[in-house]
Amino acid sequence: MTDTSNARPAEGEAQAPRQSRLLRLMRYLPLIAPVLLWAVPCWVLLYTGQHWPLPVTVAGTALFVLGLAAMPLAMMRGHGRRQQDRAAIIGDTLLGGSWVLFTWSVLLGVLLRLALTVAGVGESEDRARIVTWAVLGVSAALLAWGYVEARRVPRVRRLDVPLPRLGAGLDGLRVVLITDTHYGPLDRVRWSARVCETVNTLEADLVCHTGDIADGTAERRRAQAAPLATVRATEGRVYVTGNHEYYSEAQGWVDLMDELGWEPLRNRHLLLERGGDTLVVAGVDDVTAESSGLVGHRAHLAGALDGADPELPVLLLAHQPKFVDRAAAAGIDLQLSGHTHGGQIWPFHHLVRLDQPALAGLSRHGVRTLLYTSRGTGFWGPPFRVFAPSEITLLVLRSPQRR
Repeated sequence: MTDTSNARPAEGEAQAPRQSRLLRLMRYLPLIAPVLLWAVPCWVLLYTGQHWPLPVTVAGTALFVLGLAAMPLAMMRGHGRRQQDRAAIIGDTLLGGSWVLFTWSVLLGVLLRLALTVAGVGESEDRARIVTWAVLGVSAALLAWGYVEARRVPRVRRLDVPLPRLGAGLDGLRVVLITDTHYGPLDRVRWSARVCETVNTLEADLVCHTGDIADGTAERRRAQAAPLATVRATEGRVYVTGNHEYYSEAQGWVDLMDELGWEPLRNRHLLLERGGDTLVVAGVDDVTAESSGLVGHRAHLAGALDGADPELPVLLLAHQPKFVDRAAAAGIDLQLSGHTHGGQIWPFHHLVRLDQPALAGLSRHGVRTLLYTSRGTGFWGPPFRVFAPSEITLLVLRSPQRR
C-alpha cells in the first residue's frame, strides 16, 4: 500500500418549545430507566396475584431494592471519574441482568398469563406463579447463554461483495473486519490473542478495525490491545476511531495503534494496488470527534478523498453506519462500519434502529454504495450477547471482470 438553514423564524420559534420539552424529558431518562428496570419485574414476580408467604415477598422486594440502589452507584463509580473496574463489572452485569429480567417480565407477564387464562389453566394464583417461574427460568437461561456468547472467540462470517468498479486485478481481495473490541474492565488479554490468531488463519490481504477499541485509555488497556500487533495482512492493517475513543483520550489510541503497526486513517486514504488495478482505502474519524474538543479531530470525507482519482473504486472505513448518507452522496463503493453490536441484547435491536440506518449485514444505499455493518467482535458494558452473536468478518471483494 502507498500513502497517498433556510427555515423561517416563525417555524424555528414553533419548533423550539417542542425540542425544549424533548430535551427536558431526555434529562430525566437516566433516573426513570433504572426504576422501571427493577420495579416492573418486582411487581410482576411478587405482587400480581402470587400470594407468596410474607418472608418470600419481603426478601424478594429487598433484593430488587438493593439492585436498584447498587446498579447506578456501581455504574457511576465504574465509568465516572474514579474508573473502578470492579465497580464497572458489577454495574454492567446488573444492567444486563435487569434488562433481560425486565424484557421477559413484560412479555411473559402479559402473553403467557393471557395464554394460560384462555386455556383455563389453574386458578389465578396458579397462573401467576407459573408466570413467575417462567420469567426466572427464561431469564437465567438467556443470561447464562448470553455470557458464553459474549466471552467466546467470535465465529467467522464470510461473504462475497461484488463491486462493479473493481478492476480484475483486485478480484478476490480478502478484507477482514474486526470492530468494537471494547477492551475494558474484564481482562481479556487471552481472548484478544485468540481473536488475532483467528484473524491470521484467514490469510487476509487487508485487515480493518473500525473503532471502539476499548473502554479506558490506551495506557490502561495497553495489555489487552497488545496482541493486535501480531495480526498479519499481505497489504496492510488500517484503523479508524470510534465514539468510545473520544471518551478515553482518543489521540492516545491513535498513537498506540500506530505503534502496534496499524495505519490510522484519520481523514485520509491509501492506495492498494494489485494486478495493475487500484483500490482507494479511505477512513474518517467518528462523527462524534468534532464535539470532543480535540484539535484536528472530525469526520471529514472530502479530506479523506483529497487527491484520489474519482474513477477509482473506494473502500471507506467509518465507525457508525449512519455516515453512509455522506458516503452515498460522494459515490463511495463500500463502507465498513460497526457500532451497533447488532443490538447486543434483544430487544435493544429496535432502539438501535431508531439511530442507525442498518443493524447488521450488507445493505445498499443510493445508486452505488454498499454498507457492511458488523455486529462487533467484543461487547460493551454488560457481558452478555442475546440473539446478537459477535463476529469476525471476511469480505471477499469481487470484480465483474473476473479473470
